[in-house]
Amino acid sequence: MTQATPIALLTGFPGFIAERLLPRLIDLHPETEFLCLVQPRFKEQAQAALTQLAIPAVRAGLIEGDITLEGLGIESSRRAAILPRLDAVFHLAAVYDLAVTADFAYRVNVLGTRNVIGLARLVPGFSRLHHISTAYVSGTFEGVFKETDLDLGQAFKNHYESTKFESEKDVVKSGLPFTVYRPGVVWGDSRTGETAKFDGPYSVMGAMEKVPLIFLDGPKDATMNVVPVDYVIEGLARLSASPLGLGKTYNLTDPDGKDVRTLTRLMAKALGRSYLFVPLPLWLVGAAVSIPFVGSTLGLIPESIAYFGHRCRYDASQAKTDLETLGLSCPPVETYIDNIVRFFRSNRDRVRKTAMV
Repeated sequence: MTQATPIALLTGFPGFIAERLLPRLIDLHPETEFLCLVQPRFKEQAQAALTQLAIPAVRAGLIEGDITLEGLGIESSRRAAILPRLDAVFHLAAVYDLAVTADFAYRVNVLGTRNVIGLARLVPGFSRLHHISTAYVSGTFEGVFKETDLDLGQAFKNHYESTKFESEKDVVKSGLPFTVYRPGVVWGDSRTGETAKFDGPYSVMGAMEKVPLIFLDGPKDATMNVVPVDYVIEGLARLSASPLGLGKTYNLTDPDGKDVRTLTRLMAKALGRSYLFVPLPLWLVGAAVSIPFVGSTLGLIPESIAYFGHRCRYDASQAKTDLETLGLSCPPVETYIDNIVRFFRSNRDRVRKTAMV
């Protein structure tokens, strides 16, 4: 009797990372069929993405559902047909908005992850839950945050951080075989600059283009760990196909992450701007940005200002070691920031500034 093809479920499609990750997963998991869980309202967009990717129907398809619903909202007979073949889940679906409300963040990030775990627990011999978290589960922790660290008594700057922290805790204690991936601040492709959303560091660059002469300087020990999307995707794909990652958590961050002062100066240089960088109390800057006219003019939200005072460095030793074994390393910011700026300037009216939710 021919053995049934194993199935891997992918959530978060057709999001920017999931859409780019899928072809690499198909390459590196040649015996697996991928099903992309898609909310009905995104089905047409998801189908167009699959068509654009030219992935054979025998390797990838769509299944309607919703992570916030029990059983992931998959129709019961379809779910029953899938479960005997379900081998892995790649859980990317989440809300990434720094200003997200508590209820919405909890429903998507925490309950959504618990529903994924609940489905995987129904499968005897389930091989692995690949959970995409964030380095910013570190919250307000100050110092070096290791890949083996999680609950260090930290508080959180927003509901995004706190709910991603809770969902990662649920994965680790689930009893399922897992790998956790914690990207830093994901921005454009290091080769092309391409991204799907101009938020985070792009908001800083947008403000730089509007502010003359003087710009905010972060504290000397504050950091902002940016990482190119191609490194995150390739790292995730290679680790997912290797036994090296089983039971591990990886900080998919730049091992040589920059402090805020260095990064803002690199941005300014790439933008061709010169500033007198002035340290200001972050509470004052946050209050100013909270004024609707100021915030909308600069393109900044109050929730983003706290990250200028983020005093946490990420130890990515485990990721660096295992990915170098698999032939991958993170490119230095200096080698690709011109590509980031070039794409930003060429596509400012074609790329959204908010999350797809």
